[in-house]
This record gives sequence, C-alpha cells and structure tokens, in this order.
Amino acid sequence: MTRRIRTILASTVLAASLGTGVLATTPAYAGGQFSVSIAPGNADQDQLMRAGLGIYALVNGIQNGSITQNGSGNSGGLAQNGWGNLGVVHQEGNGHNGTLSQNGNGNSYGLFQFGNGTNAHVQQNGHGGTGLGFIFGW
Repeated sequence: MTRRIRTILASTVLAASLGTGVLATTPAYAGGQFSVSIAPGNADQDQLMRAGLGIYALVNGIQNGSITQNGSGNSGGLAQNGWGNLGVVHQEGNGHNGTLSQNGNGNSYGLFQFGNGTNAHVQQNGHGGTGLGFIFGW
C-alpha cells in the first residue's frame, strides 16, 4: 500500500507541476474535485484499514454506520443490506453529495469529503470489501 500511495502522490505532484504554467495563463475554473481511493492490496493491509475505520467508529460512537455533516447544503446517504458492515460518510464543508451502499456481509468503507461541492457515490457488493475514499472540492 505504501508503494501505491507514493505512486499516487508522485503522479499528483507531477500533474500539478505540469499544469502550473497552464493554470497561470488561463482563467480559473469555478468548482472541481480531486479524489483518492485506497483499497488494500493484501490481508495485512485490509486488517490495518479495518482497524483504522474501527478506531474512527469507536471514537465517534458508531456501531454499523454513520453520516456526519459539518457545513450547509450537504446531502448524504447510507444503505446497508447484510450483517457486520461498517460504513462512514463524513462531509466537511458545503454542497457535498455523497452516498455509500453496502450489499453483503463484513464490508467496511469510509467516504470522506472536504471543501465544497464534491459528488461521490460508492457501492460495495459481496463480502469482506474494504476501502477508503477522500474527495476534495473547490
């Protein structure tokens, strides 16, 4: 997972540095979003990610799922069908739209949106899926 994160960050920095000259000569665009999705590559990474989501849930008093929204104009949805699922939709800022649907057993996912005006929808089908999504909007 560390190698994958470094690759994502390096490609993001490269894209940002290549685009810097273009952005300086063109008008700014209103609105946009950038997202990073993380999925475990092996059983150890899966356990670590589940533990992290479990600690987040424990600290925030969450049993199976939660939607937390700080800001205005946000909409969030969480649907779970099965047992042992943990789903989190956390939105900080304004104008976010985020949903998480879990069908099956033992799934864990955290959808975290920050900034303004992001739009993200995640669906987990099957058993034992794990993931994280971070979306940043402007």
